[in-house]
This record gives sequence, structure tokens and C-alpha cells, in this order.
Amino acid sequence: MKMNWFYPVLGIVCLLTIGCSFQSERPAPVASVTTPVKTAYNKGALKSDFYHVKQGDTLYSIAWASDNDFIDLANKNKLKKPYTIFPGQKLNLDLTSNVTNRAKASVTSKNSHKVVVVNHKPIVKQEVKPALAAKNTQVTPSKKPLDNQQKDGYSVTTSQQRVNNVIHRPKSELPTTVTRWQWPVKGKLIGTFSAKEQGSKGIKIAGNRGELIKAAADGRVVYAGSALRGYGNLVIVKHSDDYLSAYAHADSILVKEKQFVTIGQTLAKMGNTGTDRVMLHFEIRQHGKSVNPLKYLPKQ
Repeated sequence: MKMNWFYPVLGIVCLLTIGCSFQSERPAPVASVTTPVKTAYNKGALKSDFYHVKQGDTLYSIAWASDNDFIDLANKNKLKKPYTIFPGQKLNLDLTSNVTNRAKASVTSKNSHKVVVVNHKPIVKQEVKPALAAKNTQVTPSKKPLDNQQKDGYSVTTSQQRVNNVIHRPKSELPTTVTRWQWPVKGKLIGTFSAKEQGSKGIKIAGNRGELIKAAADGRVVYAGSALRGYGNLVIVKHSDDYLSAYAHADSILVKEKQFVTIGQTLAKMGNTGTDRVMLHFEIRQHGKSVNPLKYLPKQ
């Protein structure tokens, strides 16, 4: 009688053992990914006429990857400042007509300052009698004199402020042109610019990990991330409607998109992301096209 409990318990243990063996053969659950992933594409890889915006894209990163000027890209797709785009949006990357029109506009602008002499027929002066004033009507002169001099401060036609004959721009306004450039880091030049299709679109400067990378001119950060393959951690700064600069392979980025920076301000720390040695790859682009940075930077 004492052994009657043994067999039922043994049966339950066997059933639990079999259940566990089947449980272990099931695949492990897949964890959900909630962190947004930025689009990764090779530099200059967007060669098709159209592109569908993906999460993490900006107009500047798309323009950079397609070797286009961001203003031409915005105009082609009828985008207004601040150039907001959305995932799934279709962008036209064929800017041939825009570039042609922009070149014509540039020529027109240059010729618009020419003085044109027009021969007019002599003007015959005619006497015009002054209008009769209404009866019992008197005109009282203003006691307050007219001030024809422009006062200092914000004018009606500009957001710039003149203080001691020096124009100060608000931080939200970019300069119309770049008046001064400086080297982003101090180091040995180990790679130069090449105009060839497969050549380097910038210069390469050797340095030490953690060395500070600084802005080459005043501007606003328009891209900070690692979506462009071949660049690693990348910062792109817009200096004016004509110029952008890029700082690649950073170990860490110390600025955010839409942040305004001044010449010499720290942007990132030097590293080797996307490459095999610690260095800075530095580019300057004019109207979306790569130019030789050595023609802009002061001689060392």
C-alpha cells in the first residue's frame, strides 16, 4: 500500500520531462527592433533619375550622395525651406534643366549691372496750374521735422543690425558668401584631391584618435550621422547657398543637425570609422560639385 503513490508521481515526472524536450526544440523569439535605422548608401551611388526617401534621409545627404546641389534639388522638387522630406516621398534627381537654367540666370545676373543708354524724344514742359484750395481751409505745418537720416538698428529691408558700422547677422542667418577658411585639423597631408571620376573628392589629413576636428568656416550643421558608406561618422556644414564642407571618419560627433557653428568651433573627434587608419577626409563642395580644398585653405 505504501508504494501506491510512487507510480502516479513517476508518470507526472515523465510527462514533464517530455514536455521540456519539445519546448527546447522551438525557435527563440525574435526581438522587435524599435531603434530607427538610417539609410546607408555608397557615396555618389544615387545615379538614377528618381529616388524614394527612406527614414533617416535629409535633402543634404541625398544631394551629397547623388553629387547634386541641394538648392537645385529643392527647386526641381518644389521644396521650400527648411526642405522637409518624408519617408516614401519620390524625388526627381535629374537636374539637367535646373543646372542649365541656373547657369543662364547667373549670366543674366552678371549682365544686369550694365548701363543701357536709351534715346528718348525731348520732353516738352507744360505749365500746370495749381489746384485751387478749398475755401476756409488752412494747412498747418507739422512742428516735428522730418528725419531723413537712417537710424542704427534693424532696417525694414534687412534682418542685419549695424552697430559701430559693423553688420552683425542673427545666428539664424547664414552669410551670403564665405570670406575666410581655416584648416579643420593640423596634421600631415596624406591624400590630395583628384578631379577624376574615381579619384578622391577631398583631401586626407593624418592625426591622432580623439584630436578635435573644427569647422573650416561659419555655417550650420545640415547632416550628422553615418548613413553614407565610405565616410564613417560624417558631419556636413552648410556655409552659404554656394558652399558645403564635409568632415568624415570621425570617432565621435559633437554637434547636432541644424546647429549653428562658427569658424574654429569643435565638430567632432578624429577617428577611423569607415576606413583603416585614423585620419580626416575633408571636402568642400561648390554648387554640389567637389572642388580642391587646397585652393581655399590658407597655405601651411
